[in-house]
Amino acid sequence: MTFVWAIIAGLIIGLLAKLVLPGRQPIPLWLTIILGIIGGLVGNALASAFGVRDTSGIDWLRHILQIGVAAVLIGLVTPMWAGRRRS
Repeated sequence: MTFVWAIIAGLIIGLLAKLVLPGRQPIPLWLTIILGIIGGLVGNALASAFGVRDTSGIDWLRHILQIGVAAVLIGLVTPMWAGRRRS
């Protein structure tokens, strides 16, 4: 069940990251999910390092870090994806 939750969280984080970025990001949904999962994991690690991973109530800073990392990843990957050659 953890795997399913990782996919759902990756989808939500990835889509929110795409909303934060200006313009259109022509990457497929599966890549958005993967980058969202990676962003979630790295964001959790950063939140732990900063001591804000577990707070009382909603962990807004952790979620902001997760979406921010995913946005950076999507911003880096999109030009590479759009510029790749098709055979």
